[in-house]
Amino acid sequence: MLSQDLRKEQVPLWGFFCQIGDSTTSYGAYSGAVPNEKITCGKLGVRTPKFIIESDATIVAPLIFAYVLGWQVT
Repeated sequence: MLSQDLRKEQVPLWGFFCQIGDSTTSYGAYSGAVPNEKITCGKLGVRTPKFIIESDATIVAPLIFAYVLGWQVT
């Protein structure tokens, strides 16, 4: 992390957080850290929009990317 490892000041927090996984998140699990753990690590702010999607990422991620990029999925 820029702020902790390199001692950089005024590093902006993440503006958005979305995690896609096929298992429920838990502290220290393979599925990754829950958003509250990322807040304590200094990556997310308390008011940062946070979403967790429990599904197959190979299906869901392309659909989300297509939507965000404005592509028409047919």
